[in-house]
Amino acid sequence: MAESFWADVDRHLVRYGGTFTPEIIDRAEGSFLFTEDGRRILDFTSGQMSAILGHSHPEIVETVRRQVGKLDHLFSGMLSRPVADLARRLAETLPAPLEKALLLTTGAESNEAAVRMAKLVTGKHEIVSFARSWHGMTQAAASATYSAGRRGYGPATPGNFAIPAPNAYRPDFTDASGSLDWRRQLDFGFEMIDAQSVGSLAACLVEPILSSGGIIEPPPGYFAALAEKCRERGMLLILDEAQTGLCRTGNWYAFERDGIVPDILTLSKTLGAGLPLAAVLTSAAIEQEAHDRGFLFFTTHVSDPLPAAVGNTVLDVLTRDRLDARALSLGAVLRRGLEELAAGHEVVGDIRGRGLLAGLELVVDRETKRSSDELGARVTQRCLELGLHMNIVQLPGMGGVFRIAPPLTASEEEIALGLSILDQAIGEAVKLL
Repeated sequence: MAESFWADVDRHLVRYGGTFTPEIIDRAEGSFLFTEDGRRILDFTSGQMSAILGHSHPEIVETVRRQVGKLDHLFSGMLSRPVADLARRLAETLPAPLEKALLLTTGAESNEAAVRMAKLVTGKHEIVSFARSWHGMTQAAASATYSAGRRGYGPATPGNFAIPAPNAYRPDFTDASGSLDWRRQLDFGFEMIDAQSVGSLAACLVEPILSSGGIIEPPPGYFAALAEKCRERGMLLILDEAQTGLCRTGNWYAFERDGIVPDILTLSKTLGAGLPLAAVLTSAAIEQEAHDRGFLFFTTHVSDPLPAAVGNTVLDVLTRDRLDARALSLGAVLRRGLEELAAGHEVVGDIRGRGLLAGLELVVDRETKRSSDELGARVTQRCLELGLHMNIVQLPGMGGVFRIAPPLTASEEEIALGLSILDQAIGEAVKLL
């Protein structure tokens, strides 16, 4: 039967990035995946960085069962109570003036809508993003994505520009001590933007922590300075919190650490806890201006009641179980464990991230920070063989970086199990170098 399955895969499935994991997943529960042949795999990526409540959370399952039997989908101009409730409740978790919500399906779609809104409201069209960014695979989102997927598809949307990502481990601008001089880097980035702009800068679309870019976390103060750069140019600041939003970093939203409020916020992944739900949130003033100018984002699944009901249940669980605090405490456990790994393995070059979104960068030489794709691939493969699913990103000029994002519902024992497997996998992979 497995041979037949993989024959069907080879013959009928379009390959959409990398290779498929050579396991047939039969079911999932909590922090674990289960294969058809009975193998148990600890999921250290929460699915696609989304299942913050673990897999098949009982309350999510019950909500889906109840709602799908009552009201699942509507004509896009019709509204239901779950939609209005979720919009209000999201606004209640956010600082003023963010109070208007548009409910959609994917992160790419929410970024598409945010960019479209920003262009309409400002009357301009140029978009600035980080050079290591990932915002999605639809046109505007893909045009603002620089970590992968740009070659071979023809022209990107006109007016998209990149600024350097502030990577403290691999700094391009340094001060006298050799540390990242992010202020000089940011000034330089916008000098280049100003030189290229045709005078139509609409918005800056960035992630608070660049995930596909290698878990790069801009230092404290960076986003306040970036927001000022935007204000000086009449740009809107759009924050993409697909992976950082809703308690993963220890705050409800990652931007809270920096004392700023974006003009537009996009959410996805974590909002649906693994189901397709996304949102765009903005101020009443921006929404009014967009509406007055004829804002159009009429999609098949906008304001669908079924995913909105799931989103309400996600907020119930996050609030009741204080999962923001849990992400902080479990994140500290994870961080200590990763630091112990670093003490025992010279190939661990850097540990970074916040809460339950951590990055571990592998290098073959700590002094030169030289990387090895082979090492990262071996560790990833060995982890899977030992029962741990890990995701590694390999980018030019950067070592292999594991993106570690267990569910917020994981136990300390599960965190310890994952760290133990990773420890063994690194040790065995290094011996083969």
